[in-house]
Amino acid sequence: MEVGPRNGAKQTGTKPGSTVIGLCLAEVLSMTGFAAYPVFLAPLRDLWGLSSSEAGLIGGAFFAGYMTAVFFLSAATDRIDARRVHLGCCLLSAASLAGFAALASGLASAVFFQLLGGAGLAGTYMPGLKALTDRVGGPRQSRYISFYTSAFGIGTSLSLLLAGWLGRLLSWPGVFALLAVGPLAAAALVRGTLAPFPPPAPASGKPSLFPRPAVLRLPGVSAFLLRYAAHCWELFGLRSWMVAFLLFGYSLAAAAPPGLAATEAAALINLLGIPASILGNETAMRVGRGRFIPIAMAASGLLSWGAGFSTVLSAGAMLAVLALYYIAVMSESAALTAGLIEATPAHVRGAVMAFYSFAGFGAGFLAPVAFGAVLDAAGGKGAPLAWGLAFGSLGAGCLLSALAAMGRRRPRQKPPS
Repeated sequence: MEVGPRNGAKQTGTKPGSTVIGLCLAEVLSMTGFAAYPVFLAPLRDLWGLSSSEAGLIGGAFFAGYMTAVFFLSAATDRIDARRVHLGCCLLSAASLAGFAALASGLASAVFFQLLGGAGLAGTYMPGLKALTDRVGGPRQSRYISFYTSAFGIGTSLSLLLAGWLGRLLSWPGVFALLAVGPLAAAALVRGTLAPFPPPAPASGKPSLFPRPAVLRLPGVSAFLLRYAAHCWELFGLRSWMVAFLLFGYSLAAAAPPGLAATEAAALINLLGIPASILGNETAMRVGRGRFIPIAMAASGLLSWGAGFSTVLSAGAMLAVLALYYIAVMSESAALTAGLIEATPAHVRGAVMAFYSFAGFGAGFLAPVAFGAVLDAAGGKGAPLAWGLAFGSLGAGCLLSALAAMGRRRPRQKPPS
């Protein structure tokens, strides 16, 4: 039985397939504006006279908004139905896009609306996963989680494609305004698909507004948080700067591959992350997460350097190396999140997800800023060496995590007798 009353929750009567499909589609629609700023990073940097560090700060502000709001929003799902949180934050995401379109005119205003957009994502991504795990259990839950987390990649790709295509027809304010329709459609879908499913009343004590740090002492939780932080540092730094990097690489190659603009190439690369994430989780289920995840992180950390210096190659070869790097990064994603869910008791899952999201998206906030700072310090946006070093900085955390895991597994040598 996949759906039913767990932990005192009410029976919904919703089939598992309908729940999973509905939430995955809603996640995709809620993210139509996710990549809007990265698509327009380079032209807005020039229009507003920003340095690369300032441009990276605007990109990072999205994740700062996420990490600021996630403590309230994710932890709240242990006390109220995650569906309600999701609905309200779809509206917040739409408002942030409309506000950026109408009022953003420089660093401060752009940061403000990016903060709002990140807060909107904080109330849709992990609360959407909580809504799924509240309603769907059983042996297939890990697989359903990988489907849901992979929907994030579909949403990213769709956002890149829409922003790129619309950008050929409209000015950037018009693009941001139209992308606000997506979160509104997601809210309508969740409202129509998911029946209310309130969590159980707490066994004792008054519910806390913030998640309690005691949950970090649960077995395995801290390790998953640190690995997720390293993963998100790499992933969101890469997503924030990918389009700008492709534009630079195309300029060196003197031509883009036929019919493949930078935004379209980035979208296709992001789509490769979907099977990579699902297959990564399937592999981790078979060989063990403790064995698979460090290997995947070592691979992505090493490939970050190859991707960064791939501008010396042809445009096609550069895309191939970048795609391979992205596949390696995404192979860790669902394996980490499903592992955390498996290790966490249901009644504190929202609190654990709050810390997990804070760690990951906190790293996601810092990574684009650090990337831009390395780019500026190493020679600027026109220097291939600077791009190579900036990409290398993305993989540093995953390499350190993999080395630490290998060190823990290494058997101790017996002292000489």
